Amino acid sequence: MRTTRPILDLLPLLLDGVFEDPPWGGFLDRLRQETQADYAAMTFRPPGKPLNQVAHLYSGAASPPLVSQLYHEHLYATDPLPYYNLAEGRAYALHELLRAGEPGHDSYYRDILVPSGMKVMRMMRMMRVMEPSGVNGWLNITRRTGDFTPDDDALLHAIAPYLRSALRNFVALEHERFNAAMANDAISRLAFGWFTLDANLHVLDCDHQGENLLAHSGILGRNANGRLTARPRLLEQEITTTIRALAADARSRPRAIILNRAPWLDMLLLPTHKRSISAKPDPEVIAYVHGDNWSSADRCEQLAELFLLLPSEARLALALSRGMTITEAAADLGLTVETARNYSKKIYSKLGARGQSDLVRFVMRSVLAIA
Repeated sequence: MRTTRPILDLLPLLLDGVFEDPPWGGFLDRLRQETQADYAAMTFRPPGKPLNQVAHLYSGAASPPLVSQLYHEHLYATDPLPYYNLAEGRAYALHELLRAGEPGHDSYYRDILVPSGMKVMRMMRMMRVMEPSGVNGWLNITRRTGDFTPDDDALLHAIAPYLRSALRNFVALEHERFNAAMANDAISRLAFGWFTLDANLHVLDCDHQGENLLAHSGILGRNANGRLTARPRLLEQEITTTIRALAADARSRPRAIILNRAPWLDMLLLPTHKRSISAKPDPEVIAYVHGDNWSSADRCEQLAELFLLLPSEARLALALSRGMTITEAAADLGLTVETARNYSKKIYSKLGARGQSDLVRFVMRSVLAIA
């Protein structure tokens, strides 16, 4: 029988394969080498999914493109192989899975397997494993000439428990990746970014959204020396004065600055005590920047739809939700203060808000925050 050496060589590749892109390429290459197979594949299918909705990874010469296309489009529906009835951890030869003389089995053999190079029934091995959440995995090896040996079957059987563990880790990792992608998408929709600065306004570090705002906002930017810039000049002076004051006194309260109103862009500046062991200088100030991807007109329309406001009420609600006072909002919208007060009462009534603080909270906690 085969020694333990091949399995010891394969295990690190199997366990580390979850971090490859695509996964398990090294493992499948080595398995194909150890079994002298022309083709090795791992196929994963969540429970309840159609046979053509699979994750398929392989090493070697794949089926002809036309054969694969025909299978994924319609032949999968008549696939006679009993995938889910295979005993876990056992390597099956093809002749144990297909019954010669039955029309469906014969057509599958003729239309799928023969064009893919499997003309002899004993030239394929298939093994199933299933991880705890119900995701099934099948490991296949095939040859165009010659049969697999009992040693090859023994190697697949020895791999089975480790393959099950690797599949479990892969499913858990994919679940976390999916959750992280959803969370990152929500965060990106909030349009928040950050960057850190020293006392001389040099940008030291930033996240993707912060980088995007510095590059494309048209309000904030960096000069050739990496120093933060802002337009107009008076805004840059205000930011410069604020950052230097925060850097000089680590106990200073955070400062908020409205950078632009249409489209909306604001920034929160605060001293930071965070230190790192990197080669970069330690930051003195961190800037949290928030931009709105929608125009004010779009936001007013969304507010009107969500809270059943009239257009005039929606415009005032948007202004108040962005921190303007009644007087400021009235002047900005061309209303008298009295008219703005009357509108605000109707807005609060429709939202069930007791005042402006409630209005801000309702708007910021609504789905509009991630629209």
